[in-house]
Amino acid sequence: MKKLLIFFVLLVATTCLVRGAEFVVNNCPVTPVREEPSEAAEQSTQLLFGELCEVEERKSRWVKVRSTIDGQVGWVSAKMTTPVGEEAIRLLGERAIGVVAKPMAVVTATETGEKLMLTIGTRLPNYTNGTFEVLGKQYQIDSTCVYTLENQGHEAIILPNGERQLVRGEDIVRVAKSLMNVSYLWGGKNMMGYDCSGFTQTVYSVFGINILRNAREQVTQGQVVNSLAEAQPGDLVFFDHADRDPNATRITHVGLLISPTEVIHCAGWVHVAKIDDMGIRLANGKLSHHLAQIKRYL
Repeated sequence: MKKLLIFFVLLVATTCLVRGAEFVVNNCPVTPVREEPSEAAEQSTQLLFGELCEVEERKSRWVKVRSTIDGQVGWVSAKMTTPVGEEAIRLLGERAIGVVAKPMAVVTATETGEKLMLTIGTRLPNYTNGTFEVLGKQYQIDSTCVYTLENQGHEAIILPNGERQLVRGEDIVRVAKSLMNVSYLWGGKNMMGYDCSGFTQTVYSVFGINILRNAREQVTQGQVVNSLAEAQPGDLVFFDHADRDPNATRITHVGLLISPTEVIHCAGWVHVAKIDDMGIRLANGKLSHHLAQIKRYL
């Protein structure tokens, strides 16, 4: 099975091979990424705290960036970012990475006592025993809120108790359910608001498995599962509008399977719905999303 365990540290190492490139780090808990350099422009995605980006262009008070995690490109306010040099990037690639595994976690700056609220899926560079470092500042976090990602080509994590655990579909589902009732937000990828693919991307990121940002991109990854009868918990299910238009093939929605009959997805809010071979069913039995493909990432 093709491995999808692509760690932040490896992505950093790859990008640093591009000499002359300029990089910045997001210095806010959540920063909007917009389609155009304007506060009024549509939000396409979000950056989480400490996320490293390559700079593609600067315009006035805005910077066009490409995330080193998922390759998404867009405009962010320059004041939300801090330039970072090659030495700092090198250190990011040499040390352990933690990831916030609870919906929200409070972190405290060691020197100043300043507190930040970090959302699930936030990567914690230079992590060890409840301490991590971003932009030269050290922070403290409750270690029970953190998984440590392995850099060994295995789909495994280090639990807060130090135990190494292979990632199972049931673990993926458990994290997905911890985000029940979070509202839908176009371009959202934090526990105050997700879109459908931001939700699935975040759930997998907790386990160090990087899938792409949008549903139409996520469907290009993973291994094909032929039917719901062969599906397993944690598989992703993709939907189109072929029930309304036989020629419609564009993927427009994604959810995460709990079982062959239940799916958890963000449509209006994160909730559990019934699914069959045709797609997602509303409470009245009406088809709301037409099933197009099933993919496995473990």
